[in-house]
Amino acid sequence: MEPVPGSGHTAEGGRGGLRGPNIQDNTVSGDATLSGPVVQAHGIHGGVHFHTAPEPAVATARQLLPAPPYFLGRESELGSLREMTGRLPTAPLLAVISGPAGVGKTALASSWLRGMGEQFPDGQFYADLRGHSATGSPAPPAEILAQFLRALGLTQVPQGLGELAALWRTRTAGRRIAVMLDNAVSAGQVRPLLPGTEGSLVAVTSRFRLAGLAVDGAVFQQLGVLDTEDTVELLSRRIGSDRVSREPEAAREVAALCAGLPLAVCVAAARMAVRPRQPLAAMALALGGDGGLDTLKVEGEPAVRAALDASYRLLEPDLALGYRQLGIIPVSVFSVRVAAAACGADPVEADRIVDALAEVNLLEDLGPDPVTGLDRFRFHDLVRAHAGALAEADESPEDRRRTVRRVVDLYLRTATAAEALLSPSHRTLRRDYACDREQPPPFGDATGALEWLDAERTHLMAVLRRAAGLGWDAAVWQLADAMWPLFLRLRPYDLWIEAHEAGLAAARRAGDPQGESRMLTSGGTGLRNVGRHDDAVAWFTRAAEAALRDQDSVAEAQALHGVGQSHRLAGRLTEARSFFVRALALREAAGYRRGAALTELCLGDVELAEGRPERAIGPLSRARAVLLDVRDAYDAARALAHLARAHAGAGDHALAAEELGRALGEFEATGSVHWQGRVLEMLGETAAERGEGAEARGWYEQSLARYASVSADDVRRLEDRLGEAAR
Repeated sequence: MEPVPGSGHTAEGGRGGLRGPNIQDNTVSGDATLSGPVVQAHGIHGGVHFHTAPEPAVATARQLLPAPPYFLGRESELGSLREMTGRLPTAPLLAVISGPAGVGKTALASSWLRGMGEQFPDGQFYADLRGHSATGSPAPPAEILAQFLRALGLTQVPQGLGELAALWRTRTAGRRIAVMLDNAVSAGQVRPLLPGTEGSLVAVTSRFRLAGLAVDGAVFQQLGVLDTEDTVELLSRRIGSDRVSREPEAAREVAALCAGLPLAVCVAAARMAVRPRQPLAAMALALGGDGGLDTLKVEGEPAVRAALDASYRLLEPDLALGYRQLGIIPVSVFSVRVAAAACGADPVEADRIVDALAEVNLLEDLGPDPVTGLDRFRFHDLVRAHAGALAEADESPEDRRRTVRRVVDLYLRTATAAEALLSPSHRTLRRDYACDREQPPPFGDATGALEWLDAERTHLMAVLRRAAGLGWDAAVWQLADAMWPLFLRLRPYDLWIEAHEAGLAAARRAGDPQGESRMLTSGGTGLRNVGRHDDAVAWFTRAAEAALRDQDSVAEAQALHGVGQSHRLAGRLTEARSFFVRALALREAAGYRRGAALTELCLGDVELAEGRPERAIGPLSRARAVLLDVRDAYDAARALAHLARAHAGAGDHALAAEELGRALGEFEATGSVHWQGRVLEMLGETAAERGEGAEARGWYEQSLARYASVSADDVRRLEDRLGEAAR
C-alpha cells in the first residue's frame, strides 16, 4: 500500500451506481481481509463466469457457564424451575432468578440450564449485563445484541438498538435456544435481548426483582440464603468432612456467620483450606470480630466483606499488593498479560499471582480466551469492590495512577500493533506509552489482529474512558486513532463516534494539531457513514481550515475529499463535485497517486449518479489502474464495480456483467460482505436493464442475504426492489 506523503490517514471510499442511492463505503482499505472463512461457489449467469459466496451458515453457540462443582441445597428451587419448563417447546419461557448478592443466583441458573442442554441444540448464549459492576456502567443492550449476533457467525452487524434487536429475533426465529442474562439491572436492559421464538428459554439473574418483566410473561424465582444444614454441608465439601466433624459447633458458627451466602462460605473455606491445621474456631472468631455481624440484614454484603477481609489478611504481601492493583484496573476480564502490566511484573510472576488468587477464590478462572488462547480471569463484583476499597485505603494516589497507566499503555501499545498490521498507511502519528516491560502482542498476523480488536472492543473503550477521566489526553486520542481498523472494518458506529468525540476533545486540550486533524477526519468518516451528513461536513470543514492554516496541503486534500463524500451521501452532487475537484488538484500536486485515484473514483461515481455513464468511464478506468498498481485490492474492486455500471449505462451489458463477476470475486477475497451485496445488486440492475426480470430477482435475493447482517437501509431498499419486480 502506498503511504500518504506527510501525514493523515488514507481510508476512504464511495459506492454508487446508475440507479438507486450510492452509499460511500469504508469497510476495508488495502489488501488486508476480514477475519473468518470466505466460502466460494462458482457458476455461470448470462454466459458470464462469476464467484458468489453463499450466506454464512448460522453458528451454534455454546456459551453457558460450567455447572458449579459444589452446587447443593437448591432442590426446591430447581424443582420449581423445572416445572416452569413444562410449556416448552410450544411457547417461549422467560425466568427471572433474583436474590441478594452472593446468594448463588448464577450457580443456580447455570446448573438448571446445563441440565437441559440437549433441549436447546440450536444455541446456548451467555452474557454478563454488568448490572452491579463497581467500575463501570451496566452493559447497554446494543452491545450484548452485537455480541450474540457475532456468535451466530455475523462478521458485521447493523447500528442502532432497534435494528439489532430485529436482526436478533430474525436470526433466532424457529430455533431452540437458551439464553442466560447474568447480573441484569432493569427490565429495560433485558427486554431488547429476548428472542421471542417458540421453544426458547431465557434465564435472567439479578439482585432486583425486575417485576416489570411480568408484562413480557416472565415467571419469577426468588432465591434466599442456604439454611444452616446446607451451609455446613457446603463447607464440608470444600474443606473436608473429617475437619467439620472434629469441630461441629465451630462449623455451625462459621455457617451462621456466613449468613447462608454461598460466596461467603466459599471464600471462608478457601482460607481454611490453605491452613489445614488452623482450628475452625479461629475462622469463626475472625468472621465475628469488630461487630460486623450487626449489619448482616442488608443483603448479606457485610458478611462477605468480613470473609474477604479474613482471607485477604492471610495473603503474602506480594499477593495482597497484586489483589489491590487488579481491583482498580479499567477492565472487568483480564489475561495474564494485563495482570503483568497492572502489577508491574513479568508474565511468569503475574501468572503466579493470578493463580494464587484464583486458588483462594478471590479470582475466577474463566479458562482460555477463544481468540488469543490466553487464560482469562475476573473478580466477582463484590470481591472487585473489596479489592478496590483496599487500594483506595492502602495505596497512594500516585501509586494507583501508575497501576492504571501501565494497563492503559499496554492496550495502547497492543492496539497500535494491530493497527500497523491492518492499516499500515494509517499508522503515521506518534504514540506516547511506556515500554518498561515490553510484551509481544497476542497475535501474529492481520487476521489475528482484527479478531483481537473485535474481542477487546469493550475493554478498549473502558480503557479510553478511564484515560479520559484521569486527564491523559494524549492516550485518549491516540487510542481512538489506533482503533481505526476496528471502526473501519467492523463498523461499531456508536463506539466509533464516542471514541472520536472524546479523542477530539482530548487532542484540543493537549494542543496537538496532528491529533486534532486525525480525530476530525476519522470521526467525520464515522458521522458520514452513520447518516449524520451535515455533522460530518462540519468536522471535515474544521479539519480543512486547520490544514490550510498550517499549510499542510495533504491534510487539506484529505479533509476536502471528506467534505465531498459527505455531500455525495446527502445527494448534493454539485457540491460533492466541487470539493472532489479541489481535493484532486491538491493530491496530484503532492504526488499522492493513491489519494488522487480515490478522488477520481468518487468523481466517476458522481458522473454515474448524474446520468452520464460515458463521462464516468475515463476517471474510473484511471482509478482502477492506479489502485491495482499500488496494491489496494479493496478500492480497486470498488473502481471495477463502478466501471461495470458505467459500461452498462453506455449499453455494453455483456462487458458490465463480466466486470461485475470479477469485482464480486475480488470482494470475496477481501472479506467485504457489504460490497458483495452491492455488486450482487448491481448485477440485478444490469439484468433488469436487459429485460431479464427473473434473473434480476435472483441477484436481488442474493444481495438481500448479504445485506441482512450489515445494513438495514440496504435491506429495505432490496425488499422494495423485489416487491416491484414481483408486480
